[in-house]
Amino acid sequence: MRTFAAVWPPDEVLDHLDLTLATVRGGPSGRSSDVRWSARETWHLTTAFYGDVPDGLVPDLVAGLGEACAALDPYPVGLRGAGVFSHRTLWVGAGGDLDAHQRVVRASREAGESVGAQQDARVRERPHLTIGRARPGSGPPRRRSSRPPSDGGRGPETRGVGEDPLASLVRALAVYEGPRWTVDEVRVVESMPGAGRGGGPLYRTVERLPLRGAGS
Repeated sequence: MRTFAAVWPPDEVLDHLDLTLATVRGGPSGRSSDVRWSARETWHLTTAFYGDVPDGLVPDLVAGLGEACAALDPYPVGLRGAGVFSHRTLWVGAGGDLDAHQRVVRASREAGESVGAQQDARVRERPHLTIGRARPGSGPPRRRSSRPPSDGGRGPETRGVGEDPLASLVRALAVYEGPRWTVDEVRVVESMPGAGRGGGPLYRTVERLPLRGAGS
């Protein structure tokens, strides 16, 4: 079972982000030829990716992470700002009690290690929610040649050079700030690549693990 652990924003938080993205999807930098937008039902903050876990070990993974989560306090977080990884992956970031969020990340990673799951090599110190990816051929602009133009310099300086569509979207979403919510659970989720809407992944929640620390 291809599995990961994640924090899932509530509907009102996703509604707010969805409305905001509607204003940029239709703009020049959000045109469908440049960006493959992620389906709303896939929006989450990954805390650990476990890869393919044998079905027989999933209950142990859930039990271990559940025990760890039970000792952690709920905490406030909210979506804010945006960025891009490797000129390809567009994301919205998070703010709030990020120290508490990192405790959940560590607990999620350690639960996977305890059952021998694939080690999550990604550094998750910057919680983020992926909202889209650049389509092939819509990457960053090419560098302008130092050779003189064939038209003797009469053409525009930007001939043949287009703006990176993800950079434009990052600028548009840089000031985004969504409503805060209290994270009070972590989900263990099965991922089925290619089975979702538009050929994207389909996610199925395996278990919801509440945060039950002394502060709650």
